[in-house]
Amino acid sequence: MPFTAFISDLHLTLARAEINRIFFAFLEGPARAADHLYILGDLFEYWLGDDNLRDPLNAQVASGLKALVTAGVPVSVMHGNRDVLLLKGFAQASGARLIADPTVVDLYGTRTLLLHGDSLCTDDLQYQAFRKRARNFWWQRAFLLQPLSMRRAQTERGRRKSERQKRINAAEIMDVTPAAVEQAFRDSGCIRMIHGHTHRPARHVHIVEGRTCERWVLSDWYQHGQYLRIGPDGCTSVDLT
Repeated sequence: MPFTAFISDLHLTLARAEINRIFFAFLEGPARAADHLYILGDLFEYWLGDDNLRDPLNAQVASGLKALVTAGVPVSVMHGNRDVLLLKGFAQASGARLIADPTVVDLYGTRTLLLHGDSLCTDDLQYQAFRKRARNFWWQRAFLLQPLSMRRAQTERGRRKSERQKRINAAEIMDVTPAAVEQAFRDSGCIRMIHGHTHRPARHVHIVEGRTCERWVLSDWYQHGQYLRIGPDGCTSVDLT
């Protein structure tokens, strides 16, 4: 039975060797049977720029994706908040196609909206200000002009600050805003939405202008691997070990 696979929030890093192993086993196993693999943001713990492709893990990830594409499975990658600086160099090395956030696709006859998910967290005003800045061309250009060591130090400081802020913020503020979800359904005309970012995997049902819509939230890969399998017969979350 044909299917399309979706993953997000892997946060790949050398510090989490077991998750790296699961990811590469997924690329060499279940993903080979997919019609398409979509990675909806935060593939990496952080991405300092395409000039960091020499890093052994980064190079291995690009090579693994390239092998999947060469085997006949298209790969589409969406930026997350941790890897917004994935650019043409990564796309060329991995064979993946970089896609916009949001993107609408037809999945076996169902119009589906794909997002990373952070754009839906509109109650978190501080984060939304950061999101806007990080996607600004001039901010990115200024950041990438710095030496790699300075970019790494700056990113590490930002991560520590973010973790402190998460402990302060109410959990509801960091989750999606219902009004933003409903507006995204209205604007796109879709009846299905898939996103990550919140690390709260679930299926939600929304009634929008009389239509029954479903929203699938992808799992992070902190404890184990998981992908969403969508085919003509429906949607299933599949655990990986």
